Amino acid sequence: MPLKTYGVLHARAVDTRREGASHTPHYQIHLLDDGGTHYRAAVNVLSQERPSELLYLVADDFRHPLTARLEGLPGGWNTLPPGPGGPNLDFVRGNLFDPAGMRSLPPDVAGPDNDLADLLDHYVRRAVADPAARLYVFGSRFGPEPAAQDQVFGFLPGNGVHDVHMNQGNSHRFRGDDGVWQDGGLLLRFPGRSRWVGIFLAFQSQSWHTDDTTGHSLEHVDGTRPTPAGQPVRIVAALLDPAGPAPGARTVTLLNTSPDPVDLSGWRVVGRLGRGAPVRAAGPLAPGACLTVPLGAEARPGAEGAEISLLDAAGLKVHGVASTAGPETREGWTVVF
Repeated sequence: MPLKTYGVLHARAVDTRREGASHTPHYQIHLLDDGGTHYRAAVNVLSQERPSELLYLVADDFRHPLTARLEGLPGGWNTLPPGPGGPNLDFVRGNLFDPAGMRSLPPDVAGPDNDLADLLDHYVRRAVADPAARLYVFGSRFGPEPAAQDQVFGFLPGNGVHDVHMNQGNSHRFRGDDGVWQDGGLLLRFPGRSRWVGIFLAFQSQSWHTDDTTGHSLEHVDGTRPTPAGQPVRIVAALLDPAGPAPGARTVTLLNTSPDPVDLSGWRVVGRLGRGAPVRAAGPLAPGACLTVPLGAEARPGAEGAEISLLDAAGLKVHGVASTAGPETREGWTVVF
C-alpha cells in the first residue's frame, strides 16, 4: 500500500547535521516554518540493501511546471492527495529529470566534496545562510510527538519528514511503501537569484518500470534504470503554441537515434494525466530519421507548462520531457529539448 502521510514541507532551513558511521545514516536538516513550528528532514544517504550507495541527480537550474504548482503553497506541512492533479512527485511519470543522468556516491567518507553528505551540504548550507531561501521537502510525515523531543536537534514536539527519495518499484522487503505520485525529493528556492535547485535520490535496487496503480515493479519487465544507449527513440522538440489567431496543430518531433529501424505501431504520446494520442507512422522509423506527430488534446500544455511522455506498444515509458510556460514557448516557436 502507498505511504500513509505523503506531502510536502515548505519551510526555511536553519541547521544541518551529518551522521557518521551507522547502518542507516541520514543527512539531517532542521527546518522552521513561518508559524514557528520546528521540523526535521531525515534524508537517506545509504541503502539497507545492496548496492548500498544511493543514486542521485542534482538539477542545478531546475525548470519544470512543478515550480508553478508550488507558488503560493502555505508554509508548514501540506498533505498531498494521491494522483497527478497537484504538485506531487513521480520519478517515472513526472519527467522531473532524465534517470540516465543519475550517479552513485558513498554516504560519508573522509575528504572534501567526495560523498553524498558533502553534496547535500553544498546546497543546504547555502539555504541556511540565505534568509529568503525556502525548502520544499517531499516525503512522508512523522509526528508530531508531544511527549518526545526530536532525537537530533532537541526541539519539542518531535516532528518532521522522511522517505525523501523514490517511493515505488521497491524490492519485496519494502514493497509496502510502493505507490505512484508519491516520490520524495528536495527542492530549494532562492528567490533573490530567481533559481530553483532540485535534488532527487533513489535506491539502486528500485525498478524504473512500475504499475500505474500500485507502483509495484512490473513482472517480466526489465526495470533497470534507463541509459542513453537504451533510449533509441526520443522526443527532441515540440510546437506547443502554434502561430495564428485560432489554435493550430500542436506537435512533437521524435528522433530515432539508433542504427536500426523502430516499429512505432501502438506507441502513444501522453500528457501528465496519462492520456494522449497514438503515434501514426507510415512504416518503421528509419535510423537517424525524425517523425513529427500531433499532440493530442489530453497532452496539450496548460498554464504551467507541459509534461510529455512517449510510451511503447506495451505501455512502457520510452522517454519524457517537460517545458515550463515561459519565454521558450513563444508563439510559433518550436521548443528544443
